[in-house]
Amino acid sequence: MNAIIPVAGQGKRLRPHTHTHPKVLMNVAGKPILAHILDDLRDLGIDEITFVVGYLAEKVEEFVRERYPFRAHFVYQEEPLGNGHAIYVAREHLTGPTLILFGDTIVQGDLRTAVRLPHSGIGVHPVSDPRAFGVVELDGDGFVRRLWEKPSVPPSDLAVVGVYVIQRPAPFRAALERLIDEQRMVNGEYWLADALQLMVEQGEPLGTFPVDHWYDCGTPESLLRANHALLEHALPPAHLAGSIVIPPAFVADSAVVEGSVIGPYVTIAEGARVTNAVIRESIVNAGARVESVLLEHSIIGENAAVTGRRARINLGDSSEVELA
Repeated sequence: MNAIIPVAGQGKRLRPHTHTHPKVLMNVAGKPILAHILDDLRDLGIDEITFVVGYLAEKVEEFVRERYPFRAHFVYQEEPLGNGHAIYVAREHLTGPTLILFGDTIVQGDLRTAVRLPHSGIGVHPVSDPRAFGVVELDGDGFVRRLWEKPSVPPSDLAVVGVYVIQRPAPFRAALERLIDEQRMVNGEYWLADALQLMVEQGEPLGTFPVDHWYDCGTPESLLRANHALLEHALPPAHLAGSIVIPPAFVADSAVVEGSVIGPYVTIAEGARVTNAVIRESIVNAGARVESVLLEHSIIGENAAVTGRRARINLGDSSEVELA
C-alpha cells in the first residue's frame, strides 16, 4: 500500500509562523507535525508516498528527502481548490491500495488493521456534538450511505476524522474525475467527501474504522492542544543542572536551559536557549532565545527572541520582543 498526503496549504491561521515556515513543519511535542505522520507510516511498512505540495514546497521536499527513505513523489497543486482537488492532482499515483492522510492532522488509531480491510474505509470517531464535523450515515450493514458536512440534525455521532483507505483505486479515481468535470464545488472548493459520496452512489462499498485520537494542528490554539496531548506519551527529558523540569516536557539535546523552570507541557526545540525563565504550556522553536520571562500558552518562532516579563506570546520566526 502507498499513501497520498496533501501538504500544500499556506497555513494562514498559523501566521506569523507560516510566513517563513510550512505549516506541516511546525514543531509539536519535539518534532514537526509531518514527522509524527511519516514516522507512523514508516512503522506501518508503507514505502511510497505522494506529497501534494504548493506553498513553500521546496522546504517540504528537502525535509522529506533528507530524513526519510520513502520513494517520494511531489505533485504541485497550483491553486488551493480544496482537499478533493488536492487528491485529484495526484490521481496518477492511485495505482493500487492507497492510504490518504492530511499533513496538518496527527492521527492515532489502529491503521494496521484499517489498511487490511477488504473494502475502502473512512476513519471515524464518536463525538458528543457532531454538528461541528463531517458525519457519516450508515446503512443496515454498517457501510456508508451518505456523508454529511456539519449537519444541523446529525444522522449519527460518527465524525469524519480525515484518514481514508482506498482499496480499489479505479472507482475512486473515476469519482474524482467526475467531481472536477462536473465542477461540483462548495464555497469555491472541491471536497473529498463529495468524491467519496459519488463513489458510494456508484455502488462501491465504503466502510468505517475507528480512530482513537486525532489532532488538528491548524491554529495556534490547536497546535498547543496537540503539544499538550502528545507530550503525555513523551519520555522524560534528561536532568538539567540548575533548572527544574516539570513533566511532561520535551527538551532537545542541543537546547541550553539555565536557571529556569520548564513545564508542564513545554517543548524546547533544537538550539534554543532559555535563561532565568518560567515556561509552561508553550512551544519554543529551534534557535529561539527566551530570557527573564514567564511564558504561558505561547509559541516562539525559530530564531526569535523574547526577554522581559510575564506574557502570552505568538511570535514569528526571526523576530524579537522585549517585555518591559
